[in-house]
Amino acid sequence: MKITVAHSPDADDAFMFYPLFAGKIDLQGLEFEEVREDIETLNRKAETGAYEVSALSLHAYPYAQEKYLLLPVGACFGDNYGPVLVSHKPLKPRQVLKLRAAIPGKRTTAFLLLRLWERSIAGEGKSGLSYTEVPFDRIMEDVAEKKMDLGLLIHEGQLNYAEKGLHKVVDLGEWW
Repeated sequence: MKITVAHSPDADDAFMFYPLFAGKIDLQGLEFEEVREDIETLNRKAETGAYEVSALSLHAYPYAQEKYLLLPVGACFGDNYGPVLVSHKPLKPRQVLKLRAAIPGKRTTAFLLLRLWERSIAGEGKSGLSYTEVPFDRIMEDVAEKKMDLGLLIHEGQLNYAEKGLHKVVDLGEWW
């Protein structure tokens, strides 16, 4: 039996699935095919049941719940650890409300948290923050090159944005 497992190409997913695809565990006769795609692509494909096993954002799960069951593993945010909104210059939270933000996808949990945070500082319907979907692994570069004012970082970007000269506006895990 061949089972397709789809996950994001980020470091934590690669680490989690390495034993499965590197022959480090007994697969008991099962065969697995690996697919690596951006998380928002996986979120959209999960709606159609494209893969037998797929990573997806918790925010996207309601759209795919007829096709998938949640496994009690994985998570890219938790208490005091979560997506980070960054800019190429120091900003206070309320200063972002009229800017452009690169996001990893509108069905990502990171985007859901950003919208909740935004409403908490701006009030319902008062923000002019605009969003552009960008693959998660290009967001830091777009902000550093000033193509975007802000970037919503997930995965390893949450940890190493300062190395690119970027400034934290808010850590949504801390805020949550």
